[in-house]
Amino acid sequence: MEQFIAFVEWAGEARAGALFGLITGAIFGVAAQRSSFCLRAATVEFARGILGGRVAVWLLTFSTALFWVQAAQWLGLFNAVDSRMMSVAGSWSGAIIGGLIFGVGMVLARGCSGRLLVLAATGNLRSVVSGLIFAVVAQMSLHGWLAPLRNWLASLWVTPDGRNLNLLTMLHLPDVTGLFLGAALAVVAITVALRAKIGARVLVFASGVGFAVAVGWVLTWTLAEYAWEPVNVTSATFTGPSANTLMFFLEPTPVLDFDVGLVPGVFLGAFLAAWFAGEFRFQGFDGEKTMRRSMFGAVLMGFGGMLAGGCAIGAGVTGGSIFAATAWLALFCMWIGAMLTDLVIDQRGARLQAA
Repeated sequence: MEQFIAFVEWAGEARAGALFGLITGAIFGVAAQRSSFCLRAATVEFARGILGGRVAVWLLTFSTALFWVQAAQWLGLFNAVDSRMMSVAGSWSGAIIGGLIFGVGMVLARGCSGRLLVLAATGNLRSVVSGLIFAVVAQMSLHGWLAPLRNWLASLWVTPDGRNLNLLTMLHLPDVTGLFLGAALAVVAITVALRAKIGARVLVFASGVGFAVAVGWVLTWTLAEYAWEPVNVTSATFTGPSANTLMFFLEPTPVLDFDVGLVPGVFLGAFLAAWFAGEFRFQGFDGEKTMRRSMFGAVLMGFGGMLAGGCAIGAGVTGGSIFAATAWLALFCMWIGAMLTDLVIDQRGARLQAA
C-alpha cells in the first residue's frame, strides 16, 4: 500500500485516476474483442429460443463480475456503499423507461455502446459513426437540450432517502449471497457454453470482461481512500465516460479522471487484440437503410443509457455487480426492450420478406 500511495503522490491524483481508467479499459477491450462479448447478441439469441454461445459469454461475464466484486468486498478491498451509484438517489422510472429505450436502440444499432467502441477499434466505420452519435446524444442528455426531459422522466419515481437501494438488503439476504450467486451463475454459464461447444479461450476472455469491472471498482475505491480531492468510486461504463471523453477533447481546460482514461483504454486494448489476431479490417455501412437504422439506434442508446443510469455495461454489469437495485431493473428492461425489438422488427421483417 505504501507503493500505491507513493505512486499517486508522484503521478498526481488526476493522472493516476486516468491511468487506472486506461488499465481497466485495456483489460476490458482485449477481453471483449477476443470473446465477442455483447448484450445485444445475447438478447437476440435468447429471443429466438437459443441458449448458445452469445448467452454463455454474457452470462459468464456477468457472473464473473459479480463473483470478483463481491469477493473484493469480502476481502476489504472495496466497499460498494462508497460508490457514486449507491450514494445518490436511483430512479425507478429512469431504469424502466431508459432501459427499454436502450434495449430498442442497441438492437437497431446492432451492438450496445461498449460493443460499438470495441468494433470501432477493429476498423468498423459503422461503429465509429454510431459511437460518435451515441456520445453526442449522451452529452446532450447530461447537460444539453435533452437534459430537462431526462431529469423530468427520472424524477417521476425515485428511491427514498436520496440513496440507491441494495437489492440484497431489500430482500433481507446476507451479503455473502452475492458471492454464492456469482459462483452459481458461472456454473450455469459454463454448462451452457459446453453444450454450445464454446472453446476454453473464449470463456477465459469472457471472464476477463467481468474481471475488468472488478479491477475498476478496486482501483477507484483505493484511490478515493487516499486522495485529498474527492474521487468518484466507479468502474466500467460507457454512457457518461463517452460524453466526458468527447468533451475532454473539446474543452479548453480539460480535466483528467478515470472516465477519460477508460474509453481510450478500451479502444487501445481492442485495437491491439484485433491487430495481433489478424482481425483488423475496415468495414462500412451495408447501405442507406442500415445507416439510418444504426444512427437512430445510437440516438436511442445515448438518451436511454443516460436516463437508465448506465448502459448495458454500466448498469447491466457494473451496477449489477454491486446489487444496485435500479441497475438490475434497468438490465431487465434492456433485455425486454431488445427482445421485443428483435421479435417485431427483425424476425417479423424476415418473415414478411420471405413471404
